[in-house]
Amino acid sequence: MVIQASNSVQAQPSRKSAAGRVYDWLRDGIITGRIAEGTFLDEVWVAESVGTSRTPVREAFHRLSSERFIDQLPRKGAQVHVVTARELEEVNSTRRLIEGHAGHALCADRKGAPAEMHVLLEEMEEAEQRQDWLQAVELNWRFHRAMVQAQGNAVLTELYDTLRSRQQRVGLRALQSSPGRAPLIDSQHRGIVDALDTFDNERLQQLLDEHLKPVPEVTAVLGSGAQ
Repeated sequence: MVIQASNSVQAQPSRKSAAGRVYDWLRDGIITGRIAEGTFLDEVWVAESVGTSRTPVREAFHRLSSERFIDQLPRKGAQVHVVTARELEEVNSTRRLIEGHAGHALCADRKGAPAEMHVLLEEMEEAEQRQDWLQAVELNWRFHRAMVQAQGNAVLTELYDTLRSRQQRVGLRALQSSPGRAPLIDSQHRGIVDALDTFDNERLQQLLDEHLKPVPEVTAVLGSGAQ
């Protein structure tokens, strides 16, 4: 499937750079599903939709490709990356390793949960009450990243950042398909913060195991990813 210019919707201007506006517009469209997985993106359509030239579009494509929102295929162009059940399992396993390591270090150093996690937890629950799932997913990402960043390993944080696109897209799909899970997620988040604040690494690791299990309602609609 290739999106053509006839389907364009003019984006609102902003003070951001042209490439930044293209990036935000495409990223939000991909996360929300407005631009479907597997879609080939037409440079002209994107440029006309955002109100810019094709050069910022190419710059945005490069950034989106590095973050795994899109795949740039030789002789085919830019295609929205398709997240498979297998990939989700691999992402969650990688997150578990990184977050588990960071949490263990924070407990061992008796640092407690970063103050940012407390603030983000409240904001996340407010977004869920409004059923603003896109905002909730963004806050969820920042919540978990705050724990990783607080550990102080910049390379580990950089590695964690590469998982962002898939984590957010699948997270949004999970909340939209099972909004009733939000209270459980909130409870787990509060448990994670409490475990960090009480330096209880054993409880923290148990909570992360439970929290990062794939959601059946989501994996059921993802492809297997088998070669």
